[in-house]
Amino acid sequence: MTTTAPSATPTQAVVLAGGQGSRLRPYTDDRPKPMVEIPGTGTPIIGHQLTWLAEEGVTDAVVSCGHLAEVLQDWLATADLPLKVTTVVEKEPLGRGGGLKFAAAHLPHPDQAWYATNGDIWTRFSLRAMAEFHTERAATATLALARPRIPWGAVETDSFGHITDFIESPPTSYEINAGVYVFAPEFAELLPSVGDHERTTFPQLARARRLAGYPIPQGAYWRAIDTAKDLTEAAKELAALGR
Repeated sequence: MTTTAPSATPTQAVVLAGGQGSRLRPYTDDRPKPMVEIPGTGTPIIGHQLTWLAEEGVTDAVVSCGHLAEVLQDWLATADLPLKVTTVVEKEPLGRGGGLKFAAAHLPHPDQAWYATNGDIWTRFSLRAMAEFHTERAATATLALARPRIPWGAVETDSFGHITDFIESPPTSYEINAGVYVFAPEFAELLPSVGDHERTTFPQLARARRLAGYPIPQGAYWRAIDTAKDLTEAAKELAALGR
C-alpha cells in the first residue's frame, strides 16, 4: 500500500454554499445564494468559484449545500465542470464550524492541506501564493484579508478643519476576513462538531500564533455578494475589467 506525499499547494477545497441569502431576495426565493447569477456573466457565482479553484490547481471540491440544496445539486450534475465535485447536505444545522468540519470529512486526501471558500464571494487572486505564505509561516490556518470599499463618500480635512477633498467609496483602513482560507490537515480536528469556529477555533489558534492573515494583493478583484446592490455593482466592475 502506498501513500500520497502531502502537497504544499492544496489540490482540494471546500465551498460553503448552504446560506439562505435572505438579503438577496427575491433572487434567492427559488435558488440558493451561490446559484445567483451576476448580471451579464451567464454563470452563477459558484460557477465562477469552481473555475477559479481549478485554475489554481484544485482537482477535487466538496460543496456543502443547505437552502434549496436540490437546485444547486441539479446544476452541478449537468454543468461542464473543470474539476471533480462532491456535494454534502447537513441533515440538521451544525453552525459554520460544524458545517465546515462535516464537509471536510468528505475531502479525498485528509492528510493534505485544503482550501475553503464562502459560496457568496467573487474574487480572483493567486491561491498558490497564499498557500506559499501559509507554508512559510507554519500556520494551521490562514485567512485571506480584504479591504472593501465603504459605501459612502469620504471627506478629507486638514489639521485646521478645512475640507480638502471628497473621495467616492474609498477602501476601508481595516482588513476584513475575505472568506477564503488555507487549512493544514490537522485543522479539521480542531473544529467544533456544532457551533461557530470563528468564536472558538480561530481565537485559540490566534493566541497560539498559528493563525495567519494573507492580504489580497492590491488590484486583485474581491467582492462579497450579499445584496441586490452588490450584484449590480459587481456587474459594473466586471464589465469595466472586461471579464
